[in-house]
Amino acid sequence: MSNDKNKFHRAVAPLALAVTLALGASGVQAADKMHEEGRLTDSEGNPVLTGSGECWQSVGGVDKMMERCGDKMPMAVDGDEDGDGVPDSRDKCPGTPKGAKVDSDGCEIMADMVINVTAEHFDFDSAELKPAMRAAGDEIVAKVKASKGDERLHIIGYTDSTGPEAYNLGLSERRAQAVANWLIKQGIPADHITTTGMGEANPIADNSTREGRSMNRRVQVMTK
Repeated sequence: MSNDKNKFHRAVAPLALAVTLALGASGVQAADKMHEEGRLTDSEGNPVLTGSGECWQSVGGVDKMMERCGDKMPMAVDGDEDGDGVPDSRDKCPGTPKGAKVDSDGCEIMADMVINVTAEHFDFDSAELKPAMRAAGDEIVAKVKASKGDERLHIIGYTDSTGPEAYNLGLSERRAQAVANWLIKQGIPADHITTTGMGEANPIADNSTREGRSMNRRVQVMTK
């Protein structure tokens, strides 16, 4: 019995050696990958599809996730290091100060301004800009031109509560337009400006006093 076993081993050993020599190193590696199938790809890395539209699986194929093959791709992680609400991948002005108002590119834009609260105010029933009002407009122009952001200005006009509400609405619109005209004259593109009249709405002071009414005759410039 032992002689038969020895005879079997003597016969198998040369055969194993012959197979190994015939396959060589590449053959051994191919044998190791017999159970490692992946997706076949073309020269551009796209998956090769079967006649039924499925991704072709074969030994030696690419072992990676492909959306075309129905794999659920992981969502890209995009941070916002400066916390301005614009993802880092499209933030053209990284490192903006915390709490700064920014445009869609993440660049800081000027803060909202109110004209004529602390300077001169509109005269009663007037939309004419006084010197201090024009100076405030010039300040806005300078800030817009110095800013890295793409400011779009929305100008809102107000009145006090004296007179009919409908008339005050029209007066507030004229006041807003007067400021818009001044800013355009100083170089702000007209298509960057919109105007609204709010009439006697949203007073910031007491309309029962002369001083309060004066402060309510104002224009607010908002950025967006």
